[in-house]
Amino acid sequence: MALIIDDNCTACDACKPVCPNEAIAIGDPIYTIDPSRCTECVGAEDEPQCQLVCPADCIQVDRKHVESPEQLMAKYKALHG
Repeated sequence: MALIIDDNCTACDACKPVCPNEAIAIGDPIYTIDPSRCTECVGAEDEPQCQLVCPADCIQVDRKHVESPEQLMAKYKALHG
């Protein structure tokens, strides 16, 4: 599954620098996560780093983009070689 940022985002910029896949971008008015780049940190970390650092607790699982751990790992390998 990819992650999404909900409307409680304060655009604090805590999440963007910790994303190993550069999946997080500045949006208008809130940040966004590109589901084609989000691996929930599979391949890089044990858990999603953006969720750990988010002070607004606004990063949630996107139930529209359900992916297995194997699919997330394949996506990570495709992004990082």
